[in-house]
Amino acid sequence: MPGQAGGSRFNEFARLWAETGHEVTIIAGNLSYVTGQAPAEYRRKWISRERDGQVSVSRCYVPSSYGRNYLGRMWAFFGFTISSATAAFLVKKPDVVITTSPPLITAIPGWIVARLRSRVPLIFEIRDLWPESAITTNVLRRDALLTKLLFGLERWACRTADRVNVLTPAFRDDIIQRKLADAGKIVFVPNGADPDSFRPEQKDNSVRREYGWGDRFVVMYAGQHGRANAVGQLIEAAALLKDRSDILIVCVGDGPERTSLSEEARRRNVANIQFCGPQPKERMPDFVNACDVGAAVLQNNPTFRTVYPNKVFDYMSCARPTLLAIDGVARKLVCEQARAGVFAQPEDAPALAAAIKQLADDRAAGEEMGNRGREWILAHGTRAALAAKYLEIMKDLIGK
Repeated sequence: MPGQAGGSRFNEFARLWAETGHEVTIIAGNLSYVTGQAPAEYRRKWISRERDGQVSVSRCYVPSSYGRNYLGRMWAFFGFTISSATAAFLVKKPDVVITTSPPLITAIPGWIVARLRSRVPLIFEIRDLWPESAITTNVLRRDALLTKLLFGLERWACRTADRVNVLTPAFRDDIIQRKLADAGKIVFVPNGADPDSFRPEQKDNSVRREYGWGDRFVVMYAGQHGRANAVGQLIEAAALLKDRSDILIVCVGDGPERTSLSEEARRRNVANIQFCGPQPKERMPDFVNACDVGAAVLQNNPTFRTVYPNKVFDYMSCARPTLLAIDGVARKLVCEQARAGVFAQPEDAPALAAAIKQLADDRAAGEEMGNRGREWILAHGTRAALAAKYLEIMKDLIGK
């Protein structure tokens, strides 16, 4: 939702496409990312239709069971499938449809509006490898019936789409290896950043003063606090850095484990880590600029070797070096191609602590990494350039 925490990829793409004269409609759920509940204006409504600037938005009913437990989330996904399929029949006939996963069930209403109703090209976008990542994080069992159904849905979505957009090269390799789609069907429009919003500013800003960071060296993690993120490794690293009063680790964001993580830090008397909770989207550039280093961490999980974490693009855009505890394609991009950060083995607290000390003790090297990151974003990763690339893919499909 506008202004709230969470990914903004299609918020920005839709705005940029609309600004170039295209009519854009988004079908989305009605739950708040922060609270897990529907705002008052959407409650007890099957579909709420509104305008966000020049973009039409249909907000569809999602059962409030979403945040309760695993079964509750499955019921919520089922409810959204029905409500969004209804909305798909009500929108103005499009020229092309994009459906983005996860969750995988978005492929169903996307197929309904593209095939049953309009007979127009369909793009299936993969932001994460589902259900594989759910299996490797122990959310799903590989031999469970639901898992097999989800693998079937993934296979159907890839094969029925006219194009499959992947957010990392590793996703492309995985899809080809499993023969879900031919190489000629796969396109690559990754994540990026808005360099006008996330631009380098002074570190001593209102955020740093509000939270009392003073002149300490601040390493900031911004993102979800869930099982897959393994934010606990930052608590372990902070405990190993107790003797460095000049270093502070800050965690910004929300998720199912935030409360327990904060309580664990208090219980262990780890005072050099701070949990700031979720923040409005418009404040995030100030948070990033207030830090010295941006951290990106995940579980030590082979599936996560395939991902680009969204947050690193914002760090790079603000000319902040990245502390990266994610191996694979993210390491190749951030540490090898852009030379914009330092790698530490995921869930290896001593390695994380050593990398933080390295950055704190050689700030000139960190500043050079940050500048190289900003240069990489301007050359390869602006949201405007990526939106234009996506638009050309759609135009090509329509032309064919």
